[in-house]
Formats: sequence, C-alpha cells, structure tokens
Amino acid sequence: MREKEFLMTRYSGIISSIGMILFLSSFVMVTPILILFSFPEEANHAWDFIIPSIYLSLIGITMWKWFHPPYSITLTVQEGGVVVIFSWIIVILFSAWPFTSVLGIPYSRALFESVSGWTTTGLSVVDVSSACKMILIWRSIIQLAGGAGLAIIMMSAIIGPTGVGISSAEGRSDQLVPNVRRSARIVLIIYLLYAITGIIAYHISGMSLFDAFNHSFTAVSTGGFSTRYDSIGYWDSATIEAVSVILMILGNLSFVTAWYLWRGEFRVVSRNGEVRLMGVLIPLSVALLYILTSSALFPGIEKPIRVAVFEAVSAITTTGFSTVTYNNWNALGIFLLVILMMIGGGTCSTAGGIKQFRIYFLLKMLYWEIKSYLLPTTAVFARPVWEGNRQVFVDDAKVRQVMTFISLYMATYVLGVMVLCSCGYSLSDSLFEFASAIGTVGISIGVTSPQMADIALWSETIAMFLGRMELIIVFTSIIKIADDSRKMLGKKDSVWNLY
Repeated sequence: MREKEFLMTRYSGIISSIGMILFLSSFVMVTPILILFSFPEEANHAWDFIIPSIYLSLIGITMWKWFHPPYSITLTVQEGGVVVIFSWIIVILFSAWPFTSVLGIPYSRALFESVSGWTTTGLSVVDVSSACKMILIWRSIIQLAGGAGLAIIMMSAIIGPTGVGISSAEGRSDQLVPNVRRSARIVLIIYLLYAITGIIAYHISGMSLFDAFNHSFTAVSTGGFSTRYDSIGYWDSATIEAVSVILMILGNLSFVTAWYLWRGEFRVVSRNGEVRLMGVLIPLSVALLYILTSSALFPGIEKPIRVAVFEAVSAITTTGFSTVTYNNWNALGIFLLVILMMIGGGTCSTAGGIKQFRIYFLLKMLYWEIKSYLLPTTAVFARPVWEGNRQVFVDDAKVRQVMTFISLYMATYVLGVMVLCSCGYSLSDSLFEFASAIGTVGISIGVTSPQMADIALWSETIAMFLGRMELIIVFTSIIKIADDSRKMLGKKDSVWNLY
C-alpha cells in the first residue's frame, strides 16, 4: 500500500510537470500572430492559432494545479523522461492544428510537419511557395523552440530542482553552472543572441527581414526549414552561405562549449573531443566532396568549393539547409553525406544523430585497443577523454552505455531503411532519407513528399521523434510506465521479470 501511495504521489508530480509545460507551450502557439503588425492581411488565420492555444492552456493549467503534489518533488531522469515524452507528444499534436486548418492538408501530413518542426528535422510535406507567412513563421518558431527544448528550459528556470531530471532526460544533462535556474537562463541568453545576430547578418547579406527571421531561427536550431523551395540555394550568395555555415556550427556546439567560447576560454574549447573531431571531419569531408563529387558537377572553382563546404557542414550539424539538389550526385557523394548525417552534431546541442562525442569515444577506444597490443601484457595505462570541459576516465559502464546506444540506433536505422525499401524506394534513396529522418537532419533526396506512402510517412515520423528524444530515454520511460502501472494495479512481478 505504501508503495502504491508513493507511486501515486510521484505521478502526481509528473502530471503536474507535464501540465506546466503544456501551459507554457500554449504561449508559443500564439507567437505567429505577432506578424500581424507587419502583415495585417494574415488576420484571417489568427484564430487557427488562438483556438488550439486556448485548449492547450486550459488542459495544461488543469493538470498543473489539479495534480500538484502536496510537497516539492525532485524528479529522477527516468521520471523526467516520462514528462518529456508525454509533454512533447501532446504539444506536437496541438501544433499540427494550424497546418491542417490553414493549409487544408490531411492531419497525418500536418502531424508529420509538426514533428519535423519540433524535432528540428526539417523534412517537409508543405508547399512553401503557396503557404501563407503565418504558417512559414510558425514552422520556424517551433524549430527554434524545439531546438533548445524551450518550454523545458523555461520550466527548469522557474521551478528549480524539478527541472534537473527533465533537462537531463531531454539530452541537456550538462549544466553550465551548478544552479539550475541560472544555467537555464544562460542557455536562453546564448540561444537568443545567436538568433538575433543571425537575423542581422542575414538581413545585411541581402535577405528580406521576414526571410532573415525564419532562416536565423532554423539555422541556430539546426532545423533547416526554409521559406523557399530551393532553401539557401535560392539566393545563390556566397555571403548568405557563409552566414549560414557559421550559425550551423554554433548551433552544433554543445551549450557548455558555447559558454566557454563566449567567456573566451579557448583552451577549454580546443581540447574538447567533439571540437577536435569536427575540426578533422569537416575539412576532410569538404576535400572529398570537392574532389570526388562537386568538381565534376559544377564549372569553375568557386561554386564546387562552396557546395562542398555548405553541404558537408549542413549534414554533420544535422541542419538540413541545402544549396543544390542531389539527383545528379554520384554514389560516393551520397554515401559521404549519409555518414555525416549518421555521425551528427554535438552532445547537449540542438543537433541530432549518434553525436560526435560517441564517435570520438569509439575512435579513442580503437586507439587504446591497438595500443594495448603493442604494450607488455602487464602494462596498465589510463584511458582519459575530454567530455565538455572536464577530463573523465573511461570505465566499463561508459563503454556499455555508448555501445548500447549505437547498437540500438543502428538497429532502428536498418529497420527503417527496410520499411522504405518495402514501399518501393531504392536502397540508396532509403539509406539517405532514413538517415536524414532519424538524425533529425532534413535534407531530402526526393522520397519525402505529400504523395509518399502512409507507412513511409509514419516510419519517418517515428524516426524523427526517436532521434530527437534519444532512443534509450524513450524505451526506458515506456518500460517504467508499464512497470509502475503493474505495481499500482497490485501486481508484484516487474515488467523486467517477464523477459
């Protein structure tokens, strides 16, 4: 009985936390109507955002206040995972409302667009050439919010210790400073300064103010939604591409690394394993793409170099902007982009993928394994890696954690590729498109479209969600809910004992 009462109290805290996130997210839903000051002709679409915002706020505040526990509760990472999953699912469902009510597209397609936005993927089934400005800015806003987990960070800033488990579950385990509130506020300041700087830089480079807002939001969030069908390639401007590359790399950095960069502690930044890996991968990838692919497709020297640089950075930072199409690329160029998309961006950043730290970790493990064969069998040597701003020594638990994640990620990827192949897409196209979906990248080879098969659409939708939420967090949270449900129903056997 005590265990049941304990679980009921814990889940009251979980439901209350979900309610608070929903309430905060309802304010995000009405932000698109601010463009009415500049585009009053869009007023007829305002209620398509106001109505779902009202429903979301009512549901949120009811859950928040009705289930508020009698005393303060500090959520664990597993409980934070439950909060994150359910709050994101509900917010995503409501965020799809404007897409279907304004554009008239089926709800399944609207839901795909909403998931792609909040997970900062950028794959799209919306015709941006005919979409109204309120919808275009809505796509960019949800990518900006989803990139930082904005509602989660706001919640951490307001209610303190409860936010630790939530931010950790969402992939924000590293705190900039010991105080959670202050750490969250620093992240918000850094993130918003990126966005404001991007708006100014894009506008100076030749974009309209509306386009500058949209592309700055989606660049710093490594989201990739664009107001143009040809993405950044619409402008064919080296200056705009340079601004985009800088913003994509900044968005790719973990907020911890960005904080030390902001403070001018370049030595800390330079010895970070992810930064060193990126410093090798980007130049190497650019050189390979130029020599083996782009130099044969485009005349001169400048254009092939620009394409190689931009596409490599866009892929590894999982942003998804593009300047060209990939229909005429050779297999080697496509394969290289797939590898970069799979590697992904920095840990605790807005980017997706396996994450650069895990790849850096694997390379270090390979180095240590080779080194162990060359040393005497009795030799003992340390195995340090730089994670963020600190040096940690590798133990078996860390190895298992990294290998488990990569194995689960690859298994999900292979399954998704098989699903796309079963829908009639070629193996090459399926490998590319599903890598883009599960890595929350957003560049497309043409598979993703409003006409795509439902099973392909839903497989990519699930992949985007799993890729953003971190696979292990999703699965362990589902198992926790099932396990706790059995206990509250009076069943003694744990879910773990059923296998």
